[in-house]
Amino acid sequence: MSGKGAPEVSVTNGSGLKVAVVAAQWHEKIMDGLLDGARRALDELDIADATVLRVPGSFELPVAARALAVRGYDAVVALGVVIRGGTPHFDYVCQGVTQGLTQVSITTGVPIGFGVLTCDTEEQALERAGLAGSNEDKGHEAVTAAVATAATLRSIPGA
Repeated sequence: MSGKGAPEVSVTNGSGLKVAVVAAQWHEKIMDGLLDGARRALDELDIADATVLRVPGSFELPVAARALAVRGYDAVVALGVVIRGGTPHFDYVCQGVTQGLTQVSITTGVPIGFGVLTCDTEEQALERAGLAGSNEDKGHEAVTAAVATAATLRSIPGA
């Protein structure tokens, strides 16, 4: 299981934080699980009125995340799924998405929760999607990480 050794991230309340979730549309069942997990985390963290924005695929996540980050959101969560096929397309998309989201976070100073599944098989993605029977809930984890980071940044003296 890929979550082995993960830290216990604790944030008890995100009220007052403005959070957005941007989610790809490919692999509908997996994305439904990721979004449900993200919404559960938002509810648990008392984050009301989070914005949810859908984009066609994972490659479009960075530009949408940047648009949200520069519009005053305290945290943005990116959710997507890329499943390896028989061509190098997987590598290019995964690299572009990862580098793009990293650049958005660094240049805007807004935490980006990375909930993009990059899996060899659909079965691996289903195991991480937060569905009934899944071993992991990456949508929930991405929201928790982004909100915890936003709270940490707010606690920096002079911030």
